[in-house]
Amino acid sequence: MDSEDSRRVLDPAQDGAALKALTHPLRLTLLGLLRRHGPATASELAVRTGESSASTSYHLRVLAKYAFVAEADHRDSRERRWRSVHDVTSWSNEAMRASPGGSVILSVLHRRQIEHLQQSLDRHEADLDSGRLGEEWQEPSGLSDLMPRLTPESLAELWEVFRAKAAELTARDAEDPRAEQVVLFTAGLPLAQEDTAAGEDS
Repeated sequence: MDSEDSRRVLDPAQDGAALKALTHPLRLTLLGLLRRHGPATASELAVRTGESSASTSYHLRVLAKYAFVAEADHRDSRERRWRSVHDVTSWSNEAMRASPGGSVILSVLHRRQIEHLQQSLDRHEADLDSGRLGEEWQEPSGLSDLMPRLTPESLAELWEVFRAKAAELTARDAEDPRAEQVVLFTAGLPLAQEDTAAGEDS
C-alpha cells in the first residue's frame, strides 16, 4: 500500500510550486480519481467530475508538469490516457511550516482533505442505502474521535504502526474478490491545554 516506490515525499524547499499546484481542488480530485480507478482520459474524467474536457485536460497537464501524473498506455491514438505516478503524496510538516507560505499551503491541503472526507461519507452512506455495499460492511465501517493523551514520540509511533498494519492488510487482501476500496482518514491533532484561569479573570 505504501512502499517507497509508491510514495512521493515532497520537499517544501525544492517542491514549493508542486505543493501549491496541489491546492487546486479539481487537481486533487483528478489525482484521487486516477489513484482510485486507474488510467483515464481527460474526457472520461470530465464525465466523472462534471467539468469540461478542456478544463480536465489543462489541469492534468499541470499535474504532469510536476510529475504527479504521467501518460499511460493508449487504447488508440486519438486521446491521451493518464495515470497517477504514485499512490501517496506526503511531506514533512516541520519543513512545511518552516518554509515561506508553507503554513498556508498546509492549511489549504488539510481543508481539501476534510472536503474529501465529507464526499466520501456521502458516497459511503449512499452505497449502503442503495445496496451497492452489502450488509457485511455496516459494522466495521465508521468514524472515530478517540482523544488519548500521548507524547510526541508515542504519536509518531502510532502513525508508524498504523501505516505498517494498513500495508500488511492491503497486501493480504490484494487477491480477495470481496475486497473493496476503503477510504481511510487518520488525524493526530494535539491540542494545547486551555488556559481556564484567564477566562475566569476576564
